[in-house]
Amino acid sequence: MESLLAISLGIGLSAACGFRVFVPLLVMSVASLSGHLALAPGFQWIGTYPALITFSVATVVEIGGYYIPWVDHLLDTMATPAAIVAGTVITAAMVSNTSPMLKWTLAAIAGGGAAALVQGTTVLARGVSTATTGGLGNPFFATIKLGGALFISILALLVPLLAVGLIAVFLIVIGRKVVQKTARVQPVQPGAS
Repeated sequence: MESLLAISLGIGLSAACGFRVFVPLLVMSVASLSGHLALAPGFQWIGTYPALITFSVATVVEIGGYYIPWVDHLLDTMATPAAIVAGTVITAAMVSNTSPMLKWTLAAIAGGGAAALVQGTTVLARGVSTATTGGLGNPFFATIKLGGALFISILALLVPLLAVGLIAVFLIVIGRKVVQKTARVQPVQPGAS
């Protein structure tokens, strides 16, 4: 049961990276420093003061950047691979007492995959927001993503299985809405009448 909770915690925090890359790492650092989170061997650096300062600065810069027109698009482009890497590292930091091959395979597939799915869904949703509001809705969308990152990160620490369940529901609901809106916003084909 302890392994399932650790994996769920890792997946929940990794999925939060799909909303904001550095918020879950900052939450992990604070939780580790306060003694509320045990990190796997080799990942104790996340719970150090230099890491806390680094994650704090990176979080502030990331959050601020999403409120600047055009920078938000650039950040979304860079955030996709960064979220996958962060999700992989976060899940690996939660899994202990397993072989390195199993740990990193699980971390890449479950952690990196969860981050990629959430990030991909939010990128599509932001694209729909840009197309339907001319970019005026993007700051509102950025605030929702920040709230999602904070909420899921804290929930993953408190109730990991619930966090994973909510992420699954989020992906299904938002995924359907994005597909529906994308179908309505289809460009007119050249030569079509």
